[in-house]
Amino acid sequence: MDAFYASVEELDQPELRGKPVIVAGPEPRGVVATASYAARKFGIHSGMPTSLARRLCPHGIFLPPRFERYEEMAQRIRTILGEYSPLVEPISLDEAFVDLTGTELLHGPAEKVAETIHKRIPGETGLSCSVGLGPNKLIAKLASDEAKPGGLHIVRPEEVQSFLDPLPVEKLWGVGPKTAARLEEKGVRTVRDLREVPLGFLRSWFGPKGGEALWQLARGLDESSVVPVREAKSISREVTYPEDLFDEEKISDELRRLAFLVADRLQAEGFLARTVQIKARFSDFTTCTRQTKLPEPTDHPVLIAKEAAGLLARLEIPQGQGVRLLGVGAADLVPRTFQPLPLFVDLKLAEALKEMREKFGPEALYLW
Repeated sequence: MDAFYASVEELDQPELRGKPVIVAGPEPRGVVATASYAARKFGIHSGMPTSLARRLCPHGIFLPPRFERYEEMAQRIRTILGEYSPLVEPISLDEAFVDLTGTELLHGPAEKVAETIHKRIPGETGLSCSVGLGPNKLIAKLASDEAKPGGLHIVRPEEVQSFLDPLPVEKLWGVGPKTAARLEEKGVRTVRDLREVPLGFLRSWFGPKGGEALWQLARGLDESSVVPVREAKSISREVTYPEDLFDEEKISDELRRLAFLVADRLQAEGFLARTVQIKARFSDFTTCTRQTKLPEPTDHPVLIAKEAAGLLARLEIPQGQGVRLLGVGAADLVPRTFQPLPLFVDLKLAEALKEMREKFGPEALYLW
């Protein structure tokens, strides 16, 4: 969705259209959540302090966020997407992946479906959207970015490399400011530059896993699945912090703590989880979620915490922003009538952790 929060405000108040609309938290600590394209001409962007935005655009129309209204509109959009595939994965209020694999007999070629969705959402909601179509999640996401605002961009399998090569490396998932700066030092600025770096060099610069990931991204390779959010019963814990968290170690510690609390609830209620979810809300009020399917259902605190940590590593925290809210969830629950034996984690460890936490309280021993 294009400037989603501001677009919803303009939809509800048509007199705001074409004006610099800025959805932001209150001063002095507030930040900009979304700015309309008219406001962006003044240099205003998400994550900017509200006080600075007001100095750049004193005649701007500053509005507080209305998340219930945004969620209502997001649900209408997800309903439209769900008509074309059961595999819809929302990753924030204004963004989602849709897997069209195998839907051709029902809805026709994927290109036709993308065009239809691109027309239906504005037609039925009055809100502008950008649609990207590609052979995997990475390419579809980048294609939608290239389509903004309000466009449709289709990248066919044979076009992947020519589409990727001119892009700056910062466009790739997981390439944040620090990684981009290290690549810049090596003379790597575009995806083409990155693709031409031998795998051995990438591994020596970023480690075996990091180097391998960059090598694959430069070639448009992404095997991650579209994981739909189901209505199945779930257990979750989340915390909104009085002050934003900026320290990476503190954020990781908090996520592990929440994961252990979720595991405690699973054990207490007699459930195993087949899906682990995390939720993060940043300083600009943007909310992102990630989830992963487990090979076997579990209530093991270490397994759940490790999966949550892996999901956290996939989140790119916007530069200069902190974390306002963190959450961990366990979904796709099944009764704990039979528990598969984990291959890589000792069940006795889970029992020992449980005993210690029961004795000394839920905050005990969540780090390892």
